[in-house]
Amino acid sequence: MGVISFEHIGLIVHDLEKVAGFLELLGFRRGETARVGGPWADRVNGLTGTDVEMVFLAAPDGSGAIELSRFLRPVSPALADDEPANTPGLRHLAYRVDELEPLLEKIRAAGYETMAEVVNYEDVWLVCYVRGPEGLIVELGQRLD
Repeated sequence: MGVISFEHIGLIVHDLEKVAGFLELLGFRRGETARVGGPWADRVNGLTGTDVEMVFLAAPDGSGAIELSRFLRPVSPALADDEPANTPGLRHLAYRVDELEPLLEKIRAAGYETMAEVVNYEDVWLVCYVRGPEGLIVELGQRLD
C-alpha cells in the first residue's frame, strides 16, 4: 500500500484571481470557484471558523492540478514575494512546455519576467524560472531532442 498517483498541489494565496490568471496564462484550465468551510474544514485544517474561496486549475495534459485557496477566515499571514530560489520549503513548480520563447513573450507582455537567464542545459532542455504573483516560482522547460 502507498501512493497511487499525483492528484494536486495546494497553494494558499492572498489574491486568488491574480494567481489564477497567471496560471491560465501558462495554459492551465480553470475550474469553477467554490467556497468551503464549516466543521469538516476546521477539522482537516486544524483551524477554527474556516471560510475558504478556492479554485482548481488543471494541467493541460491532465497530469494533475493546482488548488488555489484564499482564506477569508482565518486570514493568512503576509509573506515576502521575493524569496530567493535557495529558501527552504516548496520553491517552485516545474512544467514542460512545447515552445518556450512564444510563451515567454506572453508572460512578459503580462508584466512577468524570468528570474534570471533562459539556459540551454546540455542541448536537452531550454529552461528558466519565472516569478509569478505572490512569489510563486514556475520552472518552464522545453525539450530540445
